[in-house]
Amino acid sequence: MASDTSEAFPTLSPADVALLEGLGTRRSIAVGEFLFHQGDQTTDLYVVLSGAVEIVLHADGADRVIARHGPGRFVGELNLVTGLRLFVSARVVEPGEVVVVSRQALQHVLSTETRLSDTLLRAFMARRALLLRSAAASLRLVGSRFLPETRQIREYLTRSHIPHEWLDPDHDASIEALVQASGIGPGEMPVVCTGDAVLRRVTAGSLAEYLGLTVANLPSRAFDLVVVGSGPAGLAAAVYGASEGLQTLVLDQMVVGGQAGSSSRIENYLGFPTGVSGDELTQRALLQAEKFGAHLTSPCAASSLREQDGHLVVSLSDGSDVVGRAVIAATGARYRRLPVDRLEEFEGNGVYYAATALEAASCAGSPVVVVGGGNSAGQAALFLADSGSSVVLIIRGPDLGRNMSRYLVDRIEAHVGVDVRLNTQVTRLDGERSLDAVHATGPEGEAVIPCAGLFSLIGADPSSDWLSGCAALDEHGFVLTDLALDNGHLDEIWGEMSRRPLPFETSQPGLFAVGDLRSGSMKRVAAAVGEGSAGVHSVHQYLAFDHAGHDPTIRK
Repeated sequence: MASDTSEAFPTLSPADVALLEGLGTRRSIAVGEFLFHQGDQTTDLYVVLSGAVEIVLHADGADRVIARHGPGRFVGELNLVTGLRLFVSARVVEPGEVVVVSRQALQHVLSTETRLSDTLLRAFMARRALLLRSAAASLRLVGSRFLPETRQIREYLTRSHIPHEWLDPDHDASIEALVQASGIGPGEMPVVCTGDAVLRRVTAGSLAEYLGLTVANLPSRAFDLVVVGSGPAGLAAAVYGASEGLQTLVLDQMVVGGQAGSSSRIENYLGFPTGVSGDELTQRALLQAEKFGAHLTSPCAASSLREQDGHLVVSLSDGSDVVGRAVIAATGARYRRLPVDRLEEFEGNGVYYAATALEAASCAGSPVVVVGGGNSAGQAALFLADSGSSVVLIIRGPDLGRNMSRYLVDRIEAHVGVDVRLNTQVTRLDGERSLDAVHATGPEGEAVIPCAGLFSLIGADPSSDWLSGCAALDEHGFVLTDLALDNGHLDEIWGEMSRRPLPFETSQPGLFAVGDLRSGSMKRVAAAVGEGSAGVHSVHQYLAFDHAGHDPTIRK
């Protein structure tokens, strides 16, 4: 994301100010007044006509000025688009006037005024990048690195681009004052301290609910389109669905991006000759979807699906329901777990299923092992080697190039920091509180490989359990669609409708499957994006049919 201060703090032209004034209301501001406070659930966009407003972070009992806005500047950042709680406060330091533009009016601007929308969004992204560096103290996570919940929350905050800092009580004696001041007991961790709130025994889900990213914060539970999964396929569906006027909801079990979001560098995606990180690609796609009015809720796991009164009802793990006139399943696939003892013991504390800056920092340049022969494993090996770790890449098969793109094979073979071991399997894990070594058996027998991290990126099993038998699956559990469905997969309702499934439609009318979840898909980012966008075309065709039924009852 951009971080240039000239992009973060542009001065609006008189024409832009006049346009926003036509959509908002003028009001006076007085010295000492707060336009919003750190921790508030929502705010408006403020355009400064006269006077001055400071952006302030309150932490450790003191205020620190982050920025100052004068005439022609506007006050607000990405929270206006995402709906997150506010990380900072806005305090008036010189009297004057502002134009107050509601979030609803701002949404109209972002969707219709291309030039001004670009200015605002570039500034929002650049401001968030600045806040990630300068406002980390707005949210503090206190928790031991040995707690799985700590690891999950760190991943959620990092991949959601939420300013925060992590304090480990096992290694940072300076947090004693914070623990005492907040009244935190040893059995209450992990704890999140943000503003005046102290969240005890926090999970990623409870933190997301506090921040405003769960179903509980939605204005409605009924949508034209519900997209389950927010990898490249799901995000593409959300962008095209919302931009074409469908009321769209995106659900994700953990955090935006899926497997692609954890890729350190994608170089074979069209239009990015120098490569792009999966995190940047998916965060930009998310902003696109939200710009057009799509709603995102995460972490939010779909547990089952049923048809009711001509609609599809997605039941969530918290027991509530959301309803869609159509549903796109884009839950992808999850990496398989290695069949070795003590695996669960080390997961999140030495065994990882993604290689991002978070995991690289945890390994801190120590030796690591990567297991897998696909592109994700190759990207991970190169990223970790470039981050200062010596890497042993373990592949069960005899050929590095069998499932890996040629450009990755060439780079791995040329990289002095990557040791490739073919025809080899991991057989044992060693360590006390954290992983210390991996035992691997290959053509030369068993070897003990000292390492601080094992990155398991092997194979993939479809995340199709939540479909509850609503969709026909292939022998591996991937979802069958359109031409792959024969008459034996289709029940009598298809005869009553006198039609065959649309492209990407499953054996359940109105349910579509795209991306890695779909049987026969290419398992590549570009293909997933194409399927997600093309799937929306089929959704429009489906919604154009004359469906009987009425609004279903929605359990709150």
